[in-house]
Amino acid sequence: MAAPKYGETEIDLKSYIRDIPDFPTPGILFRDITPLLQTPVAFKYAVDCFVERYADIPVDVIVAIEARGFLFGTPLAYALGKPLVPVRKEGKLPAETMGVGYSLEYGTNVVEMHKDGISPGQRVVVVDDLLATGGTLAAAVQLVEQAGGRVESLAMVIELTGLEGRSLLQGYDVFTLVQY
Repeated sequence: MAAPKYGETEIDLKSYIRDIPDFPTPGILFRDITPLLQTPVAFKYAVDCFVERYADIPVDVIVAIEARGFLFGTPLAYALGKPLVPVRKEGKLPAETMGVGYSLEYGTNVVEMHKDGISPGQRVVVVDDLLATGGTLAAAVQLVEQAGGRVESLAMVIELTGLEGRSLLQGYDVFTLVQY
């Protein structure tokens, strides 16, 4: 896939991602996408890369993971004309939910999705901002599959390759815009 171009060159998304050491806990190097979000041309470019990637792939639903996955999943769902299903932290969704626990780089958590969010057989793209250890994405995949959906692809802005998150996601198409 050729990335969308603005002018004569592609946009270097890494230049819009800043490093925050020791956040949220000591020893963690947080990749902050706030500068990307604050720069309309960079944000548009990132979303357009996802739209171009998934425009010709049969997809029924976009699943976006709280909270920064919402920032990319929502415009992707809008651009593709597909429903958006949020995956949120435990206790944040108002209707009947299903949940999955998982480990992350700096602790554990539970994510939930509405039980009626995915219908059996629906083809799904799961969107988040970052692939680190893969725990959050693996939990979202498990939710989709428990609901009877089929994960077509996982889409993230950033992948931290040294944390080997892809190892939890073997057998799934994983698409990232930036790798560290």
